[in-house]
Amino acid sequence: MRVLDLLDRAGVSGTFFVVGWIAERYPQLIQSIAAAGHEVGSHSQWHRLVYELGAAAFADDLAQSVNSIAASGVPAPTAYRAPEWSINDRAPWALDELTRQGFTVDASMAPLRMVGRVDFRRDPHVRSTEGGSIVEVPPLVTDRFGQVMPLGWGWGLRMSSPQRVLRAIGELNDAGRPAVLTLHPWEIDPDPPRMQLPLRLHFAHYFRLSGFESRLRTIVHAVPFSTLGATARCVRGA
Repeated sequence: MRVLDLLDRAGVSGTFFVVGWIAERYPQLIQSIAAAGHEVGSHSQWHRLVYELGAAAFADDLAQSVNSIAASGVPAPTAYRAPEWSINDRAPWALDELTRQGFTVDASMAPLRMVGRVDFRRDPHVRSTEGGSIVEVPPLVTDRFGQVMPLGWGWGLRMSSPQRVLRAIGELNDAGRPAVLTLHPWEIDPDPPRMQLPLRLHFAHYFRLSGFESRLRTIVHAVPFSTLGATARCVRGA
């Protein structure tokens, strides 16, 4: 609800990727998201890595998530985000299945070595599959210290000043390209429950949570944002 309030105060609409398991148990929450003017997408049914599921299990998981989200009382999702950016070279069949099940937008391929590949395209673009075309919408990254680093999500967004993020957004917008930012609702909790995690995951989850809500508020009040569905329509020229 704090995320919804933050976006409402900024007059911003976005895309909320929902796990089907959550939609089944908290349908009123999903209805609140849609009623506030946001797009509801699928974040899978069980939050399992796509390339570990395999093609058949992924198809089942995807269909189940669509049914769960639609049963909560909102339109069936047409945008998808894979858990942990897990549509990559290890799951070359995933985009085919998304289009076969009616999805038109995917936001699962990160141009980053740790979860994807640095030579993935950084701009929203149309990809052709056996099931049709789909718009791929990558997250915002930056080049620093000879490496590609996240800037629009996770620890990369939390560590960066609003001014740096807004400068990167402005440079892309000046070139006619959108910048995609992503957050988890728990990231605006400065003191979430602490889990025992490996060092890399501990850093990714807990680094610089303090003050993030304030920094995020500065960003969303400074530039216009919209849903990934709207971005995809612009990419297709619709």
